[in-house]
Amino acid sequence: MSQILLVDDNPVQLQIRETILRNAGFGVAIATSADSALVLLRTAGHHVGLVVTDHIMPGTSGAEFVRRLRASGDQMPVIVLSGLPDAELEYEGLNVAFRMKPLPPAELIELVRQRIREQNAA
Repeated sequence: MSQILLVDDNPVQLQIRETILRNAGFGVAIATSADSALVLLRTAGHHVGLVVTDHIMPGTSGAEFVRRLRASGDQMPVIVLSGLPDAELEYEGLNVAFRMKPLPPAELIELVRQRIREQNAA
């Protein structure tokens, strides 16, 4: 099974989501910035099957990260988490699942499973 890449500059949020997803049986890789996530995807992209990213990060935002990912031709499933409801507009046309934080653990797990099922069916 492919890994899930978590992208967030907040180490507490990363650790919480990593624990939730690992306990649900998923393999997890982490990146603390969009730029480091893009490097990881270039070097080990074939091992990553889904990305969960924060919207607001220093440097490259979640929206810019997804635009760069899509521009490279990568159509892997992406879940964007944000505390800003208006941020969803920045992802129009980028084929992401946008959810507001906080996202309860059960909802995160189900959303990840759903996106993986959709990807496998495509």
